[in-house]
Parts: sequence; structure tokens; C-alpha cells
Amino acid sequence: MQNVVLTIHLILAVLLTGVVLLQRSEGGGLGMGGGGGTGGVMTGRQAANALTRLTWIFGIALFCTSIALTVIAARESSTGSVLDRFGGATAPAPTSGNLPQLPTYAPPPGAGQPVTPPAPEGAVAPAAPAVDAPAAVEPVAPPAPADGSATAPAVPPAPAN
Repeated sequence: MQNVVLTIHLILAVLLTGVVLLQRSEGGGLGMGGGGGTGGVMTGRQAANALTRLTWIFGIALFCTSIALTVIAARESSTGSVLDRFGGATAPAPTSGNLPQLPTYAPPPGAGQPVTPPAPEGAVAPAAPAVDAPAAVEPVAPPAPADGSATAPAVPPAPAN
């Protein structure tokens, strides 16, 4: 049914375009000529009236087929969403009463810990936070060489002023 109405609709659109182009315009255009000399079946005024009537008839018919196509398309459509046809989001099952079930929230792992933003390129990394230092340990002297010779510990040179 829809294909028949669509075919009629397209034919009416072409006929309406042709009738409009045949009408006489102020500049001549594709009009049927002027005058209305003797010996013709129709005078210029009668031809203009006939084309005006055809324009109205084709226009009303085009409007009616447009409405018919809309009604046919509405009857054939489903009440579901377009997303449902493509396997999109589905509606959750209703819970008790008219209220929908609220989603639950579970924080991601590591939530609640401070987050430090990354340092920009070329920036010096911030110092680590102070940590309690262990008890003071005295420096241990290096072990003596195995050959028994005593060597003096290396002392770095003093800076020159």
C-alpha cells in the first residue's frame, strides 16, 4: 500500500512542477504564449484558468498523499525506541512501587588516598615528605687491608677560598 501511495505522490509532484512551469509569468518564462487569437480552442484567459485549477487540484492531491504516507508510516512503526532496534540501552526492570531502583556506588580501588598531579616537563620533582630518621649510627671504619699495611683514610681536599 505504501509503495502505491508513494508512486502516486511522486507522479503528482512531477505533474505539479510541470503545470507551474507552463503557467504564464510576467516575464514570459515557459508560459503558453500570449494573446488568444481567433481559431484557438481556448483563449489566453481560459488557458490560465485551466492551469490554475490544475495547479490547485495537483497541490491538494499532493498534500493528501503526504498525509496518507505519514499515517501509513505511523501505523507500521513500533512503539519502541530507535536504540532498541540496534541493541542499545535497555530499560531496567521496575522495582517495587513506581520508583526506579537507584544505582549503587562502589569507590574504585585506592580511593581516598591523596593524588599528586604529574610534574610538568623540566620541573624539579618535589622533595619527599620528612620521615622519622632512625637512631644515629656511628660511622664504621673501613676494614684494614689484609697485607697488614696501615693506610690513612682518604680525605677529600679542602675547598679553596
